[in-house]
Amino acid sequence: MPVVIKNPAWSTRLAPWLVGFDGPLVFAVVMLACAGLATMYSVGFDHGTRFFDHGRNMLIAAVVMFVVAQVSPQRLMAMAVPMYTVGVALLIAVAIFGLTKKGAQRWLNVGVVIQPSEIMKIAMPLMLAWWFQRREGQMRVFDFIVAALILAIPVGLIVSQPDLGTSLLVMASGVFVIYFAGLSWKLIWPPVLIASAGIIALIVMESSWCAPGVDWVVLHDYQKQRVCTLLDPFKDPLGKGFHIIQGMIAIGSGGVFGKGFMQGTQTHLEFIPERTTDFIYAAFAEEFGFIGTVLLVAGFVFLIFRGLLIALEAPSLFSRLLAGSITMNFFVYGFVNMGMVSGILPVVGVPLPFISYGGTAMVTLGMGLGILMAITRTKRLIQS
Repeated sequence: MPVVIKNPAWSTRLAPWLVGFDGPLVFAVVMLACAGLATMYSVGFDHGTRFFDHGRNMLIAAVVMFVVAQVSPQRLMAMAVPMYTVGVALLIAVAIFGLTKKGAQRWLNVGVVIQPSEIMKIAMPLMLAWWFQRREGQMRVFDFIVAALILAIPVGLIVSQPDLGTSLLVMASGVFVIYFAGLSWKLIWPPVLIASAGIIALIVMESSWCAPGVDWVVLHDYQKQRVCTLLDPFKDPLGKGFHIIQGMIAIGSGGVFGKGFMQGTQTHLEFIPERTTDFIYAAFAEEFGFIGTVLLVAGFVFLIFRGLLIALEAPSLFSRLLAGSITMNFFVYGFVNMGMVSGILPVVGVPLPFISYGGTAMVTLGMGLGILMAITRTKRLIQS
């Protein structure tokens, strides 16, 4: 009697590839992505192919997430030093012969135009998590000093481009790793208090510090203008303060329930600048109102809590530090973007995750999600 060998069902063959996909995390990302697509359709319908390009970027990010999710944390740890080294080398190359656009030297032409600073958003937490994994059980103050130097080199190179937004994100990704590794509060409070005192002094003496001709030494003129505009945007309502003022007007005009999908007047009469990128949150708030923004924030909060839970349950110090840093980066992205659009933070080039247009940022977010999935996958394989 002939033996019939049945091929396993497609679901059976696909199951090992999907074992690492955390259901609640995927649900949160899909909901945010749907909100992003709906908003982009509204704000970008007369903006060329932005909606279709945004969808394409999401698909590319999803593929990147799926591929990275198959990489074990051990392989990620092996990639940490090479990725960090290449990233720093590319940043140095940008400083020497990078492309300049709109007064900033941030890009490099290697057959295709790339922005090396984006690499550091992933390379930095990888490198620092690798460093602390090697020092596990024997950490000293010296180890945190070395970690600070590892962080300072790329951040300094990015600030010099200048790119305040990306440098903030890279610095945050490193600081979170250092904090989660066990940095003492005795070392955290002094710089926090000094920075707080500086902010209070700036607010009190705003009229003299923001006067023309006053040099802040450590900041470029345009960065000084952004801080001074934050303190009083109505000093130049049709110039430097226009972005912040129009963003606040759009958010306020949305009311409780919003003006409705594709009904935002501030958005479609083009009062909101950069409405598909940095200021897309203002367009979202105008059309979906307070209720919509609460749901959007709830989606981000759920995403962050789920990521922190993954970090808490990670099987190794490297995985915990990496997952915690990547998760908190989502918080920084969202808080800084919403804060600058709402007028409580200076305007910097930080996109709203899954909502703002931007291919490189979307791929970076996909890589971060893929790493979280990879850590979940490893935990489940160990438990089984």
